[in-house]
Amino acid sequence: MRAKKTYSQADLKKVINELATTFADRIHLSQSICDQHGQGEDSYGCIAPDAVIYPFSNEEVAQIVTLCNRYKIPVIPFGTGTSVEGHLLALNGGISIDLSEMNQIIEINPADMDCRVQAGVTREDLNLALRYDGLFFPVDPGANASLGGMAATQASGTNAVRYGTMRQAVIGLTVITPQGDIVKTGTRARKSSAGYDLTQLLVGSEGTLGVITEVQLRLHPIPEQIRAAVCSFDNLAGAVDTVINTIQLAVPIARMELLNALQMEACINYSKLAGYEASPTLFMEFNGSEGAVKEQIALVEDICSEFGGSNFKWADTTEARNELWTARHQAYHAALNLKPNSKALTTDVCVPVSALAKSILKAEQDALASGLLCPVVGHVGDGNYHMLIIFDQDNADQEHKAKELSKAIVENALALQGTCTGEHGIGFGKKDYLLKEHASAIGMMKSIKKALDPNNIMNPGKVVDL
Repeated sequence: MRAKKTYSQADLKKVINELATTFADRIHLSQSICDQHGQGEDSYGCIAPDAVIYPFSNEEVAQIVTLCNRYKIPVIPFGTGTSVEGHLLALNGGISIDLSEMNQIIEINPADMDCRVQAGVTREDLNLALRYDGLFFPVDPGANASLGGMAATQASGTNAVRYGTMRQAVIGLTVITPQGDIVKTGTRARKSSAGYDLTQLLVGSEGTLGVITEVQLRLHPIPEQIRAAVCSFDNLAGAVDTVINTIQLAVPIARMELLNALQMEACINYSKLAGYEASPTLFMEFNGSEGAVKEQIALVEDICSEFGGSNFKWADTTEARNELWTARHQAYHAALNLKPNSKALTTDVCVPVSALAKSILKAEQDALASGLLCPVVGHVGDGNYHMLIIFDQDNADQEHKAKELSKAIVENALALQGTCTGEHGIGFGKKDYLLKEHASAIGMMKSIKKALDPNNIMNPGKVVDL
């Protein structure tokens, strides 16, 4: 996978020596640290950078990028290392900029319900700080990811059906351009029609257009009442139909997560969930005033019953809710625990909600035919689900089957006017699918990349190839 390097070892040494005068013990060349920064939580293996640097400020990031651009040395931004599409592979070598030391909450504005944070702040750390003002930040991917990384990949989570994704949450950014300029985008005003929307261009750009160093975020008040529930179904079709009808009836449900029987079995065993069945299951959460929550619950209970739902259980205490959603966030590791010495190829398709049943049931049928273990979990309220295709990492035949199954799932989603990735991003792993999904727009995407990053130093080999 590694491509030819665009720089000489002499130039690399020159850059590292110059940076060492500023960064001293914050620049690392050891193989172990470089290896840690050359892979995420994916099945692509490790391609390590030549060096890792830990900056403290926008100005330090600008210094690194300016020097790397001068010598055409690639730059790979690094948050917490939880991406799953090969975003961190140093395909052309280069320097990893680890933003974990840029972890300050710059400001919280309770009256306007927004905040500004450095890119290395994690979602959990932000929510710990926000609770004193009665606020919370809703976007919650499975991992405790950094907010800079979440913006870069246009991340989502279990709350997306009610509160949206990072695209709705991010209202401004500070980004370091490939030329080393420090650029601020967006506004704290509730609306603006001033100029091109650079914030939305950079959200989801996956480190290919610049290094995101600060994020301005929209916040929400902690709801008056929060109730969670679990409902089991005899078959997957009933659970999916429940989701579709709930959304079409405009129930403002806060979370609606689907787990197939295999994924539920994995979560019960891994997260020690007591009193639940290994059958197709919906995890749900209702937020709002006491009266609004009662109305939502009554309506959803009726829908569940109509489509064969049973064993409706409540998780009303904070501890019970935390246990439930912790198990959901641990689903990936629970799936890997089904089979020792395994890897998971993670799909991330998203389809129109009306096409959800057709997509997910076809995926289940194809998975059964493959003979591989395939847990399914998803934020199905917005049509997004993940099939975690488990394969023996030492078995080439299983790996081939996993890739073919993943391809079939994506192609089916595209045929249903969906997307190859709802929240994980393109990275290295889904570039071919992007060509199919946006064939007429690829030229424009490449033109944007060339205009902003003519030397192709920003995370090269990801999203589009030049």
